[in-house]
Amino acid sequence: MNFMHSCMRASLLGLVLWYAFFPATAQQKDNAFEIAKNLDIFATLFKEVNTYYVDEVNVNRLMQKAIDAMLSDLDPYTNYISEDRIEDYRTMTTGRYAGIGATIRTQEGKCVIVLPYSGSPAQKAGLKIGDQIVAINGVPTEGKNSDEVSTLLKGQSGTSVELEILRPVTGERKTISITREEIRVSNVPYFGMLNKQVGYIQLSDFTMGASEEVRAAMDSLKKAGARAFILDLRNNPGGLLSEAINVVNLFIPKSELVVSTKGKISEWNKEYFTLNAPYDLESPLAILVNNRSASASEIVAGALQDYDRAILIGQRTFGKGLVQVTRPLSYNAQLKITIAKYYIPSGRCIQAIDYSVHNADGSLYRIPDSLRRSFKTRAGRVVFDGAGLEPDIVIPVDTLPEICNYLLQNYYIFNYGVDYAARHTLGQEIKLTSAVLEEFIAWLEKRKFRYTTSHEEYVSILENQLKEAPEIYASVASDLKSLKSKLQTDYRQLIAKHKDCVLELIEDELYKHVYFEKAEALASFDTDREVQKALELLTDTEKYAFILGRSD
Repeated sequence: MNFMHSCMRASLLGLVLWYAFFPATAQQKDNAFEIAKNLDIFATLFKEVNTYYVDEVNVNRLMQKAIDAMLSDLDPYTNYISEDRIEDYRTMTTGRYAGIGATIRTQEGKCVIVLPYSGSPAQKAGLKIGDQIVAINGVPTEGKNSDEVSTLLKGQSGTSVELEILRPVTGERKTISITREEIRVSNVPYFGMLNKQVGYIQLSDFTMGASEEVRAAMDSLKKAGARAFILDLRNNPGGLLSEAINVVNLFIPKSELVVSTKGKISEWNKEYFTLNAPYDLESPLAILVNNRSASASEIVAGALQDYDRAILIGQRTFGKGLVQVTRPLSYNAQLKITIAKYYIPSGRCIQAIDYSVHNADGSLYRIPDSLRRSFKTRAGRVVFDGAGLEPDIVIPVDTLPEICNYLLQNYYIFNYGVDYAARHTLGQEIKLTSAVLEEFIAWLEKRKFRYTTSHEEYVSILENQLKEAPEIYASVASDLKSLKSKLQTDYRQLIAKHKDCVLELIEDELYKHVYFEKAEALASFDTDREVQKALELLTDTEKYAFILGRSD
């Protein structure tokens, strides 16, 4: 701790000398003094806590919490990355890591395989969706979170890891040795032809190589006869700015502005242009977006909207118009910090939340529609800034019925899918009947399933609050009892009422057992309203041109 305090003192001295020898404004000098003062206070406080606190202090954990608390006052994207988390950060930006190739999660205290990637060591070793990892190299996983288990699974490519597996449907236990490999998580988990003319590409991320994967997918689809394309950016959280620019470059000419950045420091004020000849300037293009399309996804969708090169279909995007870079810190740590806002070609910034301002109740300030400014696309169409991208064709979001959402969020659909797949041979096409619905209800009954609607929960909360005032409660107790009786619903009736939704959710889950990471796209084309609207517009050239403001 004395060493740390000495280092802090040295840093403070350096700060003072800098401002002594280099000219600075009065404000900068005031800031320098405040920085020096508060760093000194923090160092001495940390030293005193470590020395005198009654119990032993975990210094690393305490410092991590202090740093996280400080950065939480800024925005969610400015993060401290300690040395032991650098590898996870690299995986996020490159899409590569050495491991077994499976998505896992902690479910009811158990580590569960959610999805083995197609062709991965996990899949080749016979791991299935729903398998529980009981131990890794003899270390029990129960009680560990997903990050801790993931760390145990990763290692050098070519090394082996021993897993103790429990298959819950059969109760079978076995030990499997798997050789780790470099896992490349594809940015394009699926592409294919939707009809004789329209090709579909699902772009789920913007790690290294994303633009090349999109180009390769388009090559393949064109050979299959594609004359128009759907680029699906729904649920794509973004990634590398360079890959976003390169994806845009596939569809617009060389030397066109894609995005500019503006920050507090002038060196971050930059403009980014397309550098290469385009791949396809002519084919009709529809881009699917939703409220989870963010950052690099919004650069791609926004730039192509501003150049009237594509129609946007879906829901308003997330609204992340902030740029982050990483800065090196001591001891191999890094700081990911927001340094600028980005602006797409029309001049608009699509950032939806001003993290420097809070509402009176302490909530984050979201820019209201009334304060959004208007801009124009190249063809003169009016677009707006400040709250994400507004699609050209808005498709209202489908909201799951409450019972369906409960079954999904509490893993009943997932667990039933595991059970069903273990007892049936699944074909390429999966279409379930009402008999499966009856079987599902019986499966729930066997597990003593209980379900309470939100209305029933509200009445229970009200009842508990009223019990704190006995006189009032006594006067309304009979009314509350009557209301609870009227609201009580048999979950079997609710499932029967929403049978189409329940069966579709089960079908979607079963597709994962057959198609792995490609399942999300394949399972829902026929019922996907955004996809169906895109198909309609891409085959109606006049309407497509009209929406884009073209006269041709």
